[in-house]
Amino acid sequence: MVLKVSEILLLPRRKLIVSSQEINLNKVDDGKRENTIFVLMVKESSGSAGGRGGGSGMRKIDRIFAFKITGNSDDQIYETEDPQEIEEFDIPYSAVAMDIVLESGISSVVQGVIDPDMVNGYLELIKKAT
Repeated sequence: MVLKVSEILLLPRRKLIVSSQEINLNKVDDGKRENTIFVLMVKESSGSAGGRGGGSGMRKIDRIFAFKITGNSDDQIYETEDPQEIEEFDIPYSAVAMDIVLESGISSVVQGVIDPDMVNGYLELIKKAT
């Protein structure tokens, strides 16, 4: 099932975002704007809500989505729930609170990083997987 990036970002579950630049899905005047966004869905488990005891512990990813944003269109370019594929992706442990702007213009805060190098590494992984 192909989804829009804003639908995924609004899902009420923990996720880590890795993007090549700031996320503003409301820009209507910049047709040349490009961004690649990876959404790593954090597996829900008892005891993982909120903290990891001073930052220790593991974040387990159970699903990954990737989107290519060009101008006002977003195309889902990848999705997996395969544990072997997911294991290849580095988890951004340096994720921080990140402000994003959704298509509606509403601001939201997500956990993530802006890291073009990590995005490029992820793109290489999905080339191998497909």
